[in-house]
Amino acid sequence: MQSTLIIALLSTLFVATHIEMATARTRGWMVGRLGEKRFVALYSAVASAQFGLLIAYYAAHRFDGAAGLGLGATPAIRWAWIAVIAVGITLMGASLVGYPDSPFSARAHNFREPYGIERITRHGLFAGTFMLGTAHALLASHLNGTIFFSSLAVLAVAGARHQDGKLLQRGGEAYRHFLETTSMLPFAAIVSGRQRIAWHELPVRGLTIAFAVAVTLRLVHDWIFAYGGLLVIAAVVGGVGILALVNSLRGRSQSHDTRLSDTRPAVDSGRFKRSI
Repeated sequence: MQSTLIIALLSTLFVATHIEMATARTRGWMVGRLGEKRFVALYSAVASAQFGLLIAYYAAHRFDGAAGLGLGATPAIRWAWIAVIAVGITLMGASLVGYPDSPFSARAHNFREPYGIERITRHGLFAGTFMLGTAHALLASHLNGTIFFSSLAVLAVAGARHQDGKLLQRGGEAYRHFLETTSMLPFAAIVSGRQRIAWHELPVRGLTIAFAVAVTLRLVHDWIFAYGGLLVIAAVVGGVGILALVNSLRGRSQSHDTRLSDTRPAVDSGRFKRSI
């Protein structure tokens, strides 16, 4: 029972801190005192530390405590939920392909028309995390697992709603249009007639790689939380770090291109005048 309470506490702390530090009020206050770069570094450090602690504790106590929902007793139901998990992981991976140019990129905030996976769900990462967390929570044979994976599902829903609210304030009517023509729930906007699938826009390579990752994770499922959850911690924290680095380098490249484009017309104009 003690391990269950600790997992519930760690999960709640991780979700609450992750969302609260990203709110406009808290973020603005901290950026005003630390600066943008130091705030991002602190936010990443806090999130990584809490996530690592949660994963490590869960890995050590995932088979302790009372029984969970265990809805996978029937093979057909079990494989149906496994399919949901595979689709969720595929959405999560494929959503990263267009992230740098999406409205959700911290540097881009490109409030354009929905494209690719965004037509299916505007929050591929959150929707996929919700599917993964919910399915695992229902399949978990121990209550510790139900609580842990439920926290991922709660974080996904809360994160998506928070991000939509924040970007609606920042993007105005452009992002309102994006909201009205897309959905958090996969395929909901398509079924309601607000959106369509553009097959040629889908990131086939990204979908294929993400699905291959899902299949691989299924094959090594019993080893995922081995070594105290170190593999999960390294994969998630390392993946987020790589994504942040790529996004940062992309932002610098775009800034460099912008500076060049701003200077070239003046140089060319001067040369043209001198030639006359």
